[in-house]
Amino acid sequence: MAKPVRGLRFQPSGGSRAAQIPVGKKQRLTIERLANDGRGIAFLEGRTWFVVGALAGEEVEARVLGAHGKVVEARTERVFSASDLRRPAPCAHAGRCGGCSVQHLPHDEQLALKQRMLAEQLSRVAGVEPEEWAAPLSGPEFGYRRRARVAVRWDAKAKKLEVGFRAAGSQDIVAIDECPVLVQPLQPIMSRLPAMLQRLSKPQALGHVELFSGSAIAVLLRHMAPLSAADLEILQAFCAFHEAQLWLHGEGEPQPVDPDQALGYRLEPWNLQLAYRPGDFVQVNAGVNEAMVAQALEWLAPQADERVLDLFCGLGNFALPLAQNVREVVAVEGVATMVARAAENAASKNLHNTRFFQADLSQPLSDAEWAREGFSAVLLDPPRDGAFEVVRKLASLGAKRLVYVSCNPATLARDTVELVKQGYRLKRAGILDMFPQTAHVEAMALFEAS
Repeated sequence: MAKPVRGLRFQPSGGSRAAQIPVGKKQRLTIERLANDGRGIAFLEGRTWFVVGALAGEEVEARVLGAHGKVVEARTERVFSASDLRRPAPCAHAGRCGGCSVQHLPHDEQLALKQRMLAEQLSRVAGVEPEEWAAPLSGPEFGYRRRARVAVRWDAKAKKLEVGFRAAGSQDIVAIDECPVLVQPLQPIMSRLPAMLQRLSKPQALGHVELFSGSAIAVLLRHMAPLSAADLEILQAFCAFHEAQLWLHGEGEPQPVDPDQALGYRLEPWNLQLAYRPGDFVQVNAGVNEAMVAQALEWLAPQADERVLDLFCGLGNFALPLAQNVREVVAVEGVATMVARAAENAASKNLHNTRFFQADLSQPLSDAEWAREGFSAVLLDPPRDGAFEVVRKLASLGAKRLVYVSCNPATLARDTVELVKQGYRLKRAGILDMFPQTAHVEAMALFEAS
């Protein structure tokens, strides 16, 4: 009798499975083209590589960040043959910090990349092109960011506090001593923050730090245990030195240590001051935000006798300037605390022709009492998920003009399909360069009823 063969491994019908590529492996690659998010694309042995920090035509050495099936995510470690477009990265932390992924591209090329991303999504998903392309709305490429969240984590093994920004493609924290995209008033705070936090008695109880520069400078500390009197004194001295408000976020909502201090930001062209609290949504680029509001009003062309709807209104960023031009503004937001603050912002400027409502805007509008009278025009500024349920009913409101401000070209394109079905034409579209040095695309589109 033949001896039985033990331990046979039968090959599945689909063929042998390729071995997974380990994280950290280095690979030499030739970059074929750029993806829509600014990463270089290379092809090797049946796999598609997406490489942060690489440009089309370059030969690079890439380090693997992760692999899933036949898709490999990596970052550039060395450039053997550089593209003519490549510029020296302006930031010393480039390639490690995950915040600015396309700073090796000149700013005009960044704008061109974002324009292509928007055009490709509208064409591929919605099958449309605007009747007119607007010029990109942009400002300074550095020193623009007025709000930042700083990661803080206690490394128990090394017994040290890590302070900085998240690394590219991981949860590691990159120590940051200077960030070129922060507004100037936040730069000295950012550089001195790690040393101050390391003096606190319970570093393992610290969460994150949020920095904000508006009508005042504010430093918010998230903490998971009560602060000692000595720690509070250190924090107050640090903020006093930098002429900044101190906010603390323990249990409940963030609170200022001095309750009499006001915090907010201005919309100078409309002589408006909007109250803000850490945790509220606010556009991080003040200059582009003002230009965006002005362009939205120009495109929407509101008339003095009109009733206008502002969806996802936030603190009133669009609603309050609109209220200076029309008979009535109805503004709707999902977060109740922001609805209350927006109403207070309107009342503080005697804009009594505004009404604010809280509503779940992921649901249809058909049952909303405030929607029954109809509107001449609509402005909406949804989150990345878009506004699919909202746009499905927009034609029933009677609006002839619609301005859609988007932070995600993919959901804008998806919602455009629905608007076109309802008889709207895409009259105009363009990008908003809210986040220079990143591949993040914001856009504005004007739709008109046929």
